[in-house]
Amino acid sequence: MATSPDHPRLLQTVLDTPDPRRLAEFYRELLGFRYRPGDEPEQAGPDPDWLVLVDTDGSRRLAFQLAPGMPAPRWPAGSPPQMLHLDLTVGSVADLERQRSRAVDLGAELLQDRSTDPDEPLYVLRDPAGHPFCIFVAPASSDAAPG
Repeated sequence: MATSPDHPRLLQTVLDTPDPRRLAEFYRELLGFRYRPGDEPEQAGPDPDWLVLVDTDGSRRLAFQLAPGMPAPRWPAGSPPQMLHLDLTVGSVADLERQRSRAVDLGAELLQDRSTDPDEPLYVLRDPAGHPFCIFVAPASSDAAPG
């Protein structure tokens, strides 16, 4: 997407975390992204404070910023509350089950199971830093998303 003098362009979503490498590895494996050149484990050093994941065309998608001592967000209630969450979509209930299992194997924790919801099957999970995220079956119109 080109920049416009009328509007800024969203570059990436940044997640604060006490361990940028661990969280970047989780989302890299889960989403199939790759590191921005220079951010790969063997190049960025042992304890990076900023990492970026890009998609197949090189567009920045997620970044991870060191936040020492950051407490894990709480969902659906508690302190500190979640500030945002990621919505991830799949094409079928079978894919939903497969991706939930993958996420848990990678270190996510299941928070809510709505997989039998006839209108919008979904799971709410927590990533290794505590950020909630949803995986749901994409509705016929991909403009719709869970609330």
